Amino acid sequence: MLLLHGTYWSRVWQPVLSRLAGAGLRPFALDLPGLGRSSGELTLETGSVPVFTERVAEAASALGVSGPVAVAGHDIGGAVAQHLLVHGPLEVTRLALVNSVTYDSWPVPAVARFRDPEVAASVTAEEFLSARRRVVTAALGNAATEELIDEYLSPWTKARVRRSWMALAGAADSRYTLDLLPALKDSPVPKLLVWGEDDEFQRVEFAERFDAEVPKTTLVRVPEAGHIPMENAPETVAGALIDFFTE
Repeated sequence: MLLLHGTYWSRVWQPVLSRLAGAGLRPFALDLPGLGRSSGELTLETGSVPVFTERVAEAASALGVSGPVAVAGHDIGGAVAQHLLVHGPLEVTRLALVNSVTYDSWPVPAVARFRDPEVAASVTAEEFLSARRRVVTAALGNAATEELIDEYLSPWTKARVRRSWMALAGAADSRYTLDLLPALKDSPVPKLLVWGEDDEFQRVEFAERFDAEVPKTTLVRVPEAGHIPMENAPETVAGALIDFFTE
């Protein structure tokens, strides 16, 4: 299993990793280049969904994953997961989207403001971290504690990672999901949506629409969970993923 993050980092998958591995799955939670704990630095040219897709495939190859894979994507990582299914180069046999971007649901205002080059160039580290703290707090919902918020923010204390994140924001474009819809509707690959119902960033209405319009899709709603339901209801999310990927 390849587990992909979006505007956060691979920390979003930590609450479910041991459960997935305990069910006999082999999960890899990857940090995209320049983000989280990974090295390098993104630019507008290298921070787009198609480039991320290529880099994920390279990482899979480096990990010795050459055969069919199951992919789960959260947030913008869901766009990368959808792109992998449609365009390869990996053979994706099952696709799960967890509070993922779909259709034209993105970039959300908290990300879109950084698409303005003047904003990206002028924002201070303190302003950036303050803005991300507000978003992380909202995304964590009832799981938010100062300790957990600080853990999520920790990669962004590095200027290189902040610049990489703003490159990801600058390259965010809903055409990368809108253009995939015809192929997704024709795909025989089973698809799972796991959705925190209280998400204020990726509303459950988008999941309901995807479930209604894209064949071979199952929607699992997670009550009282926000944008990162892995933190609010890890057993529910892990159980849904395990059932889907092992059935």
